[in-house]
Amino acid sequence: MSFLRSLFGPSKQEIWQQLAHELNARYTDGGLWHKSFVDASVGEWTVRLDTYTVSTGKSSITYTRMRAPYINKDGFQFKIYRKGLFSDMGKFVGMQDIEIGHPQFDEDFILQGNNETKVRQLLTNSTIRQLFDVQPTISLEVKDDDGWLKPRFPEGVDQLYFQVTGIIKDVDRLKALYDLFAEVLHELTRIGSAYESDPQAELR
Repeated sequence: MSFLRSLFGPSKQEIWQQLAHELNARYTDGGLWHKSFVDASVGEWTVRLDTYTVSTGKSSITYTRMRAPYINKDGFQFKIYRKGLFSDMGKFVGMQDIEIGHPQFDEDFILQGNNETKVRQLLTNSTIRQLFDVQPTISLEVKDDDGWLKPRFPEGVDQLYFQVTGIIKDVDRLKALYDLFAEVLHELTRIGSAYESDPQAELR
């Protein structure tokens, strides 16, 4: 065992390759100049795990993110994040906190959306609530695309989007995130807010 491995544990590459193997997914090594990522299939959807770095001038911050484009059938948007950890991220404009009638979940998370009924329908799924609960830090939302510098998605395509500061090198946590994405995507189709078809969207 090398000194660095004994000091810092397995590398991101090792962990993400293990994740890809356990999920029957595809790991792409970006080398020195490109991003490495894991693409996992959920039906016709692709869930991508990668990292990106933002420079603040004197320092830089690396984020782990997970994204899954899908055809948004009715324009339903939501944002769910753990209280006390993402409070400084602000709220969706014009969206109030929503309670779903599960006291512990309502206590632990901020729930926002442009359709309160759909938020409650989504979170009647106990598996989704449990998968949120096992994440120490979590912010999950629906976004339209990756920003003005990236290729825009086709009309009607949004993405399920998670990000957190730092590099996640915990296989069990990453698998739970993948399970959360899969469960949310399937539940969105069940409540009439997504089509279970390939969105034909390019992720970079």
